[in-house]
Order: sequence, then structure tokens, then C-alpha cells
Amino acid sequence: MRPVIYWFRQDLRLADLPGLVEAESAGVPVVPAYVLDDEAPGEWAPGPASRWWLHHSLKSLAESIRQRGGNLTLRVGSAAEQLIKLAAETDAGAIYCSRAFEPWAVQQERDVQRRAERAGLAFKRFTGTLLFEPEQIRTRSGSFYQTFTPFWKACCQQPEQPPPQPAPPHICWRPASGLALDDLRLSAKPPPSAAHWRSLWQPGEAGAAAAVRHFLNNGLYGYLQGRELPGHAGTSHLSPHLHFGELSPRQLWQAIKIHCLEDACLAVHRDRFLAQLGWREFSHHLLHHFPALPNAPFRDAYRHFPWTENAATLAAWRGGRTGYPLVDAGIRELHQTGHMHNRVRMVTASFLTKHLLQPWQAGERWFWDTLLDADLANNAASWQWVAGSGADAAPYFRIFNPALQGQRFDPEGNYVRRWLPELRALPNRHLQTPAEAPETVLKAAGVRLGATYPRPMVDHRQARSAALAAYREMRDAARLAG
Repeated sequence: MRPVIYWFRQDLRLADLPGLVEAESAGVPVVPAYVLDDEAPGEWAPGPASRWWLHHSLKSLAESIRQRGGNLTLRVGSAAEQLIKLAAETDAGAIYCSRAFEPWAVQQERDVQRRAERAGLAFKRFTGTLLFEPEQIRTRSGSFYQTFTPFWKACCQQPEQPPPQPAPPHICWRPASGLALDDLRLSAKPPPSAAHWRSLWQPGEAGAAAAVRHFLNNGLYGYLQGRELPGHAGTSHLSPHLHFGELSPRQLWQAIKIHCLEDACLAVHRDRFLAQLGWREFSHHLLHHFPALPNAPFRDAYRHFPWTENAATLAAWRGGRTGYPLVDAGIRELHQTGHMHNRVRMVTASFLTKHLLQPWQAGERWFWDTLLDADLANNAASWQWVAGSGADAAPYFRIFNPALQGQRFDPEGNYVRRWLPELRALPNRHLQTPAEAPETVLKAAGVRLGATYPRPMVDHRQARSAALAAYREMRDAARLAG
């Protein structure tokens, strides 16, 4: 019987993979393969942080396959060319994969299918990346949802998710020639702080399972409030595992549901967490129906927004030198861990787009390079939400005051003090606004504005007024253009 090539993509696991289950059920040998194709995504090829995670995730997957008697075949180049070449070398009769939704990934699937048909090969795509396929969730008129709440309500009214499937135990693996993992050079230029990331993160399917258990036992109870507090370990840290497919959303959905069955007090925390999983679904559905989402504003009027692009301003924000402690602490956390707390992501993104009037695409691209969980759909949808240009976006006049956000969500200053030790000795009442502290307080804390810590780049009130004026200018320009 001719083997099947299983083409791993952003599904770097063995459990709950319908394509592997079908291959095992048919009794056909499987050639497990991963192709590093940096040409297909173009400008959205994985950034340094993502490449670090990918290296370790592939290492974990290869070890899991090795323990089951197989070898993961690694190739570099055009996915279509390499897969067809691999099929010829192994006499494979089909190529299986999980469906992906990035515009370049959709085109990649078309290219593989076209080349496979020419070569007389079957090409089959399977579900597993999302809970609900984009064609599955539609409004009554047949269009796609553009606001989250009715979208998620429609999702929750779908039939119950089938249980996730365990890793197929009886696959007959077929060996093939390939490259060593180091030949992919994914870790050739790691981010400066990556040397200690292995102490913070465990990429791979086993690491994902451990992270789920830890969150269920330590983070889910109290999630409703805890998720908002960056100084508190109240979030799941599961997003990189979901992005690389080490954990399927169906596995996570079931784990949450089962854990909460016997404790009614967990229901409100469960529902809020599942809504976050729903935002991931919503983002991918938006990207599927609006492929320009990473580059173009979803709301057409924002094409006229008068951004004031400035390289020095952007560099100061990226360097955590804004003079607003919560913003700077978030940037410092990102530099050192490859992660940033979700509440702080919103505040830092709002500061860039509304205080500094820099285009959201500039922040999106920097997050793409520096976040371990950089996900095209989530990244684009979230930046557009904050900037006001996206689907179901926050109103433009909602301009976060970074100092008030810090006082509300980091009231004891645990987060700021952790990432900005130069401000550690400031009392709580001045921690979020060091520029307003008396000189005697600053001196006692060892803080010298402009030396040990920067002065604010902008005044909040003036920046807010300038942002609202820019918004009015955009509306006027859009009205004239329309």
C-alpha cells in the first residue's frame, strides 16, 4: 500500500490530528514531514522569537515520532516542490495536512494541490486548527460576522465539540531522507534574551499539556479578575502552544469543560476564558474573509488617518523609553521573556497609536518579530481593535491613560517594580507618575529623571487632544473622499 505524506504545519503534535487518525485507520504507512518555506509567507515569515520556538517545537515533535519508531523528515524550500519531490522518493500516493488560514498558507495549499494533481497524488486537508471552520459560522444573511459578541454566541450554539482524539498508537512510519534540525538554522540569530527562555517556556506537545494542567490547577479559579492584573500570575500563557498547534483548541475546550464540571463556582471564570479562545476564532475568521487584515484597515475610513510616522519616536517606544512606567515595563517584559501581559499589550498599543500617532502596522510588525506567540490573525485583529480601525473595534475616543491604567491594574506596583527596578524605591503613589513626584521623593528613591529614567515623551492630555483632532481630520477626509 502506497504511503501517505503527513505535512506538518502549525499543528506540531500527534494527538487530535484527524489526518493522522485517517491514515492509521486506513492502515497506510505515514511519512511525517515538515518543510521550512520562508518564501511563501514573504514579509510574514516567522520572526526571531517565533523561529526560536519553532526550533524547539520541531525538536520535541521529532523526539515524539522517534519514540514511536519513526523519523520526522525536514526539508527547506518551496513546500509544493519539496512535497512532490518527497512523494516521488517514497512512492507516496497522497499528501495530508491540517488546514491553515493565513492568506499565504491558503495559496500554498492551492499550489500543493495543483502540483499533486499533476503528479497523480491525492491531496486532503483536515480540520483541527480552529474550533469552527470559517464557512461554518455565518449570519442569517449568509455573510461573516463583524462583531464579536454575536459571533461567539453563534459559535456557542453550534453542536457540542466531539472529543479530541489521542495520538494514533499503531502508525507505521515510513523513513525518508531529510535535513538535520540545525540545518534549518532557526536558531542562527536568536533574540538577545533567548538564552534563558528555556527556563521560562517548554515548547512542544508535552510542554503544552503541562501548561494546561498548571493553568487549570493554579490560574483558572480567579481568572475573571486575575487576568487583568499584570503583577499577578492570572493568565494561561497558552497562546504560543495554540499558535504552533502543540495543543488543539478542541483539546483545550474539553479540558476546561471537564475541569469545571463539578465546581459551579468556576463557571464565570470558565466562560471568560473560553471567550478569549473565541477571540482567537474571531480573528482567524476575519482574516479568512478579509485577507488584507494584516496590512490594510478593516474600516476603510482609516485609510485617511493622518499618522505622523517618526523613526525616533518608534525606536523610543520599542526601547521602553516612553517615560510611562506601565508602557515601559511591558516593553521590558517583552524583550526579556518573548511575552507581554494582555492588558499591558492594549495599553502599549494604544500609547503607540493614540499618544504617539504612529501607524498600527509599525507596532504589529514589531510584535511579529518579538512575540513568541506571534500569530498573524490575532496580531492584526488586536492591533486594529486598539487603533479603532478594525472589526468591532474600540471607539477611537477610548484613549487609555497609562498612569491610571497602572494605578488600577498594578495598584501595588508589583509589575512595574519587577521590570523597572530603577523605580523600585518609589512609593506606590508616585510609581506610575514619577515625573510628577517631588524632587525630594525622587532623590530618596535614587531616581534622576532624564538620566536613570526618561521623562514622559508626551503629555497625556495634550496627546489625547491631538489624537482626537487627528480622528476628526480623518473623518472629514473620508467624508470628502466618499
